[in-house]
Parts: sequence; C-alpha cells; structure tokens
Amino acid sequence: METVNIGIIGGSGLYQMPELDNIREIEVDTPFGRPSDAFIVGELEGVKVAFLPRHGRGHKLLPTELPFRANIYAMKLLGIEYILSVSAVGSLQEKYAPTDMVIPDQFFDRTRARAKESTFFGEGIVGHVTFAHPVCSELGDILEDSCKKVGVKTHRGGTYLCMEGPAFSTKAESNVYRQWGMDIIGMTNLQEAKLAREAGIAYATLALVTDYDCWYEGHDDVTVDIVIEYLNKNVRNAQIILKDAVKRVAEKTTPNQYRDAIKNAIFTTPEHWPAETAKNLEAIIGRYAPK
Repeated sequence: METVNIGIIGGSGLYQMPELDNIREIEVDTPFGRPSDAFIVGELEGVKVAFLPRHGRGHKLLPTELPFRANIYAMKLLGIEYILSVSAVGSLQEKYAPTDMVIPDQFFDRTRARAKESTFFGEGIVGHVTFAHPVCSELGDILEDSCKKVGVKTHRGGTYLCMEGPAFSTKAESNVYRQWGMDIIGMTNLQEAKLAREAGIAYATLALVTDYDCWYEGHDDVTVDIVIEYLNKNVRNAQIILKDAVKRVAEKTTPNQYRDAIKNAIFTTPEHWPAETAKNLEAIIGRYAPK
C-alpha cells in the first residue's frame, strides 16, 4: 500500500483541496469497516498528503454515524504520522467571531452514543492512554504560524466542547457551556483526537467559527443558512492555511512525539491477548507484542 506521512481530515464545507496535484484515490479496508470515503492522495506544493472528507463527499454522514475508528485506523495503515483536522464550530465566547480561526488545546466530551467509536480497545485487550493534553502543541504552533501568514484572525488555545448533535444546542445548554468556561462547540473532533493518540499519530484541530451558537442575544438563532454563509467564507482561507501548514510539517526536524503513546498504556499482558483482537489491532499494538 502507498505510504503517506501527513493526513488532512476535512469537515463541513471542506470536501476537497483544489490545489492538490497528481491526484489518485485510495480505498482502504480496516478491521473496523470502511472509512467515510476513499482517500484522495496528492501533492500540495510537492508534499504528499492524504485527504479524507469526514462526512463523505456530498456530506452523507451524521456526526454520530461517522466511522471514527475506520478513519483513523486507515490513516495508520497509510503510514500517517500527522493529522491536521479541519472542522466548523460554533462560538461560545464573544471574542471568537464568525470567520475567525481557533486552534484549541483541550476537549470536553458531551457525546452520548459513541463509546464504541471512541477507542480501539476492548474485546479482550484493555488500554488506557494518557490524554491530559489531547492536541499536539507542535502542530498547533505550525497551524498558528500558517494562519498568521495568511492574515486570518486566529485564537490559540481554548476548549472544544464536543456535543452529540445533529441538532444544534438549546439556549439553556449553550449558556451552561459558557458558564463552564467552554470556548467553541462542535460535533466531531474529540473521537478523532482520542483515536489518533491511541494510534500514535500527532493530531491538531483548525476550527472554523461559523456562528455564535444560540446564546448571543445580538445574534440570530443558528440557522443552516447562517452557518453555510460563514462556512463558505472560511473554507477558502482554510485551504490556503493548510497548503502552508503541510509544507511546514514536512520540513520540521523533530519526530512525532506520540509515536509510542500506547507503549505503556496496554494493561492486558500479551499472553492474554485474544488472537482475533490482536490481529485487528496489529497496526497499533503489533510492535509491542512479544517476538
């Protein structure tokens, strides 16, 4: 299988990267099913990347329907070491205005139906990965520098609250999240970050602010039309930012610091690993199996 070092996950509105050259599609099967779509592999400024439309081309999958495990495991099979994830979010604080970019460094889980899609472990092999700092700060630095180069208003840090969806928040929920100190709200990135850490892949989010959620009295309640209007304004900036960020990732000289994140996180001793589960997790835990 062709190997790629850098992966991009595109969310709402970002279904393709028009600057990609030498494009080909790669279908990847995993023990966890098929990913959201075929990977679009190509080159950005001479740097090979693998692009995955998170919701599938045409936006066919709800956040709860996303095959998170298949998406990240497929990236592991492709050899990806770095994931730049792009997604639309709502703002929970006035300082994050529509069309701003946010590079969060924390996540807060408010999903309810994704336990199975939040970890590769289970079925006889137990793992508890360290997740206090869920985002790769080095990738965050790169995204921040690329945003500055493009001239987009950018906020570094903050907490991304991941809700279940697909409906947007009620006003009561939105106000509670603000009282908790949450910064932005979305429906997808937490599971990606958890699975990337288990897979030993560095992960960072570029969040595109599309609206003020529904808490803001000076802002109309969230509608699809509002979200799409601001999303379209953000998408082009995101494409230019990624083009620069990919080049910076390719040029960096430090290794992926999360490559061995799972090394000391597997609690089940190898002699008790069920053969089928160990086979399914080969790309992640195979290097730690006894030889």
